Amino acid sequence: MRTTLKATLAAASMLALPVTANAAVVSLNFEGVNATYPSGFANILGFYNGGTSSDGTSGTNYGIDFGSNALAICLNSQSVTCSNTSRGGFGDPNSQKGGLFFLDGSETFMNVAAGFTTGFSFNYVSYSYSGSVSVYDGINGTGNLLATLNLSPNAGSCPGYNAGFCPFSAVGVNFAGTAKSVSFAGVANQIVFDDVTFGSSTPGNGGVPEPAAWAMMLAGFGLVGAAMRRREKVAVTFA
Repeated sequence: MRTTLKATLAAASMLALPVTANAAVVSLNFEGVNATYPSGFANILGFYNGGTSSDGTSGTNYGIDFGSNALAICLNSQSVTCSNTSRGGFGDPNSQKGGLFFLDGSETFMNVAAGFTTGFSFNYVSYSYSGSVSVYDGINGTGNLLATLNLSPNAGSCPGYNAGFCPFSAVGVNFAGTAKSVSFAGVANQIVFDDVTFGSSTPGNGGVPEPAAWAMMLAGFGLVGAAMRRREKVAVTFA
């Protein structure tokens, strides 16, 4: 039997890596699209474009609108089961309740009328089907293709969160030109996105590295420290 996101009808649900503080960076975490938590899912519509979602909620007006099939799904916590997806407690603590997905069609579009440059990134999770995200310089996936990211199944295990779609993985790309739309493609009800970020190839804007990032940073600091100690030794020796 195919694993789906909607583990229960009472729901529909769905991580993030940080980015260096930058006023030009915008990250959409899909929190608050649903009128209440947990509440299954809601159409995003003009939530980020000065309008409202199908639940009548509104967010920051970034001049960004979504296709009619783009939905915000409720993500599981350790105490709430509202879908088959969760952040598993990883990433930005302010991005744990909602994600982007679609239930019909093979893709959904996001349009950014003013355009964006430099980079694009997001977190995603897929249980068993591949997907892709493509960036275009025209609206609704028209014009020139600026970048494409092919996405492989990546779901693992998040003990305590009762979710097959967990955890999320960070993906990003830098590109030349000015982008005005993004296509999120895959098998309907089989892939979820979060922390959709403009202006950076690293998703999210919390500015706090994930544990893996910390490990890499600490390892780098360790190498730098070792190199400095070695230089000091050499200097003393030659002195």
